[in-house]
Amino acid sequence: MKKTKIAPANGKLGVLIPGLCGAISTTLIGGIEAVKAGKGKPIGSLTQMGRIRLGKRTDKRNPLIKDFVPLTKLDDLVFGGWDIFDENLYESALKAGVLEKTQIESLKQEFSALRPMKAAFDRDYVKNITGPNVKKGKTKYDLALQLIVDIQAFKKDNGLDRAVMIWCASTETYIPPNDVHSTLAKFEAGMKKNHPAISPSTLYAWAAIKCRVPFANGAPNLSCNIPALIELARKTGVPICGSDYKTGQTLMKTIIAPGLKARALGINGWFSTNILGNRDGEVLDDPQSFKTKEVSKLSVLESILQPEIYPDLYKDLYHKVNINYYPPRGDNKEGWDNIDIFGWLGYPMQIKVDFLCRDSILAAPLALDLVLFLDLAKRAGMGGTQEWLSFFFKSPMHAPEVYAENDLFVQLEKFENNLRHLMGETLITHLGTEYYR
Repeated sequence: MKKTKIAPANGKLGVLIPGLCGAISTTLIGGIEAVKAGKGKPIGSLTQMGRIRLGKRTDKRNPLIKDFVPLTKLDDLVFGGWDIFDENLYESALKAGVLEKTQIESLKQEFSALRPMKAAFDRDYVKNITGPNVKKGKTKYDLALQLIVDIQAFKKDNGLDRAVMIWCASTETYIPPNDVHSTLAKFEAGMKKNHPAISPSTLYAWAAIKCRVPFANGAPNLSCNIPALIELARKTGVPICGSDYKTGQTLMKTIIAPGLKARALGINGWFSTNILGNRDGEVLDDPQSFKTKEVSKLSVLESILQPEIYPDLYKDLYHKVNINYYPPRGDNKEGWDNIDIFGWLGYPMQIKVDFLCRDSILAAPLALDLVLFLDLAKRAGMGGTQEWLSFFFKSPMHAPEVYAENDLFVQLEKFENNLRHLMGETLITHLGTEYYR
């Protein structure tokens, strides 16, 4: 196969984060600094610890992904972003309470040097939090232009040729697709008229793509996943992907559900509840923000199990998801699942899962990987929707004529084959007949 021409990862790479003062961002940046200082390992990051098989099993070629594809080094990342809270990242990390205090203190100098730009924020879209560090403008278009100025200034001030934007801010209220999202012309006219279906996250996405900065959506908001911004991304050759980081409970679903389906075991019901006490939990305590998250979480099982194809096994599946805001738990989320399954002759069985996870500890390595892979995609000339990055999301973007692929193992195969394709290596089908001739 022919190797794709990929521009070298020269110089520094800017990482722009809406939600810079949040738990994910402080955990991501603090974690990278700890790794660089040799004080920890980047567990959970495919770009740093993952390996990829090349060729036949007998070839025994399993390089680290970071040695196989030309990724930006951790030392070359420069962070900046926006937040509604006017505080430096040292103060934010202490409030988030994810990293240990001794670790935060060891990073005080690095954290204290980072302070957010004023955010494009509207409390109509995030009801349960507010802050003073907010931009002012007569129209949403004015706010979006201010974001473009911020992006350009950040790149100039730091001597950057390249940047990536990754959404780490809150889940917005539920907004169904609207006609104003259907074309770029309608969307840009809608910004000037303050159309209510245009939320702040879409302003960030528009500004990033206009500046030819790849964009990843880490929340279940519409954000870049609308026809207007997909159109703009194709025109500008900018990679985009989303939506909603696949971390705790949904990660478990994308592991367990494919296994049950592979064994043709039926499912009557899947009840999921979460206890979460961080700022994300506080935001999701609002019914309209929870609705956005609920739609994202509920879509996973249907696309994996395909009840229309397997009606005897899944057509009557009852799927329920709850998220409960419980401040004492902080960032240490508990996801509890009860799964009612049935087997031979319809005999019932049960699976119970209690996943006591750390939400931001799971999300931070995903955010790092998305930054590095989006930059790779941009340097490889891969504009528009990046479905090969579905592996990282609850609600992956996809072409309108196909369903979303949520089976974690199919996603992994798609992801790895894309890397093999970029580097001119043979794609792996796992047929394996050549060993037995």
